[in-house]
Amino acid sequence: MSRLKAADRPYDIVLFGATGFVGGLTAEYLAAHAPEGLRWAVAGRDGEKLRRLRDRLPAAAGTAADVGVLLADVSDPASLRGLAEQTRVLATTVGPYVRYGDALVAACADTGTDYLDLTGEPEFVDLAYVRHDARARETGARLVHACGFDSVPHDLGVYFTVRQLPEGVPLSVDGFVRVGATFSGGTFASALGQFARGRALRAAALERRRHEPRLVGRRVVTPTGAPRFAGEVGAWALPLPTVDAQIVRRSAKALDRYGPDFRYRHYAAVRRL
Repeated sequence: MSRLKAADRPYDIVLFGATGFVGGLTAEYLAAHAPEGLRWAVAGRDGEKLRRLRDRLPAAAGTAADVGVLLADVSDPASLRGLAEQTRVLATTVGPYVRYGDALVAACADTGTDYLDLTGEPEFVDLAYVRHDARARETGARLVHACGFDSVPHDLGVYFTVRQLPEGVPLSVDGFVRVGATFSGGTFASALGQFARGRALRAAALERRRHEPRLVGRRVVTPTGAPRFAGEVGAWALPLPTVDAQIVRRSAKALDRYGPDFRYRHYAAVRRL
């Protein structure tokens, strides 16, 4: 199916998984900050919960009644396709994504719907590329993963840093992460799942390397650094095997501004060992 014109779709953004913890926070933010005229809806499998959520949303632009309520279930691919066909952008907070996310990515890729998620699961990101990148290119769908703490601060932080550095020369950037937050249930479940799926994670990464075109004329690497005391941040730097380096690497491959030879290392910064 070709990409439908925006005017043919009733919504600009649909938020799937809106009644979950992160979904609820996202819905509240959208309601409070949505630009005037934004057409958006909350979606999930429980209509009553969705309506209760909608009715308590702050209304910066219009009233709560202006927010649509749509039903879909991850176990029903037809419902996910119907959801994707109704919007220009579909954002999902339903994880663990490696378990619940693939059918929705497929629906968006097939209908030309832009897709956003909050995944921090490298296996899911790689499998989504292998299975759906080609179709998304045909329909014009943009599939954008890791749009939360994984990996917006790291990806944009590195990009900002690169833009302050000279062009056309080798660049090496180290990223350091300090956090003091707690995890939501969904994030914790995703993390546990990834630790238990080491073999599947490596297989997905290998499969992606087989499908992804090789970079020509430039080099981008994200090696695992060794533990060290990093005087520049006054903390011990421990290699952090999260999805963030993978996302940074993808951006660096896509943009020549990262230079002919780019290296990024990703660390957790801790005061004491």
